[in-house]
Amino acid sequence: MSHGPRRIVCLTEEPTEVLYALGEQDRIVGISGFTVRPPRARKEKPKVSAFTSAKIDEILKLQPDFVVGFSDIQADIAAELVRRGVEVWISNHRSVDGILDYVRRLGALVGAAAAANEYADGLRRGLDAVVAEAATLPRRPKVYFEEWDEPRISGIQWVAELVRIAGGDDIFPELAAQSLAKYRILANDDEIIARAPDIVFGSWCGKKFRPDKVAARPGWQHVPAVRGGALHEIKSPIILQPGPAALTEGVREMAAHIRAWARAAS
Repeated sequence: MSHGPRRIVCLTEEPTEVLYALGEQDRIVGISGFTVRPPRARKEKPKVSAFTSAKIDEILKLQPDFVVGFSDIQADIAAELVRRGVEVWISNHRSVDGILDYVRRLGALVGAAAAANEYADGLRRGLDAVVAEAATLPRRPKVYFEEWDEPRISGIQWVAELVRIAGGDDIFPELAAQSLAKYRILANDDEIIARAPDIVFGSWCGKKFRPDKVAARPGWQHVPAVRGGALHEIKSPIILQPGPAALTEGVREMAAHIRAWARAAS
């Protein structure tokens, strides 16, 4: 006999990805319009939310017994659903360990704790393998991760941690500790240039990263990443969602670029 909620609406992508991975996708009755993982979810489930907005009436028509979202940015959506009698869980995890714990908690909530623990353990082993490979690199690059370009916003905590796991060193670790983007805004480019990143990763929240625009910024011609052509896009769905994609495809893609840089630099 199955336990837990039977009609779940996922306001962001990561609960959808986790529930599909656990074989619990039949519980999902609505998803975020930004969902791309797994691809079949877009074909199978109605899209009822963006990130900062949601179709409340459409969600209510689905008669959910549980809604899952992420972060303070979705607080207003959550409050409205709660006022309408819906049970809502808004997670607010910001670290790699937090993502793994999130997988375990979501699995437990739907009565699939054993499968969730096994899945999370597999994700951890995958990260450990990336760490082991990174330990063999002859050099570690300094990495600037840009989450948005105007204004410049540096990477959030789990991204900075994944940069380290992949073999690099994030140049703004003190900003990565700030959960809100407004506290990770860089007033100007002087500090980025001064910290001389060897690699720039760009993931402009769904907007296409433009290495040519980055290279053309005033003063950036002296940045090692620009001189070496190490300006790479990491697509938002695989790094800026605090879920399994970042711990698998996202970190592996960064690690591949870091390995290539290390081989060229040695």
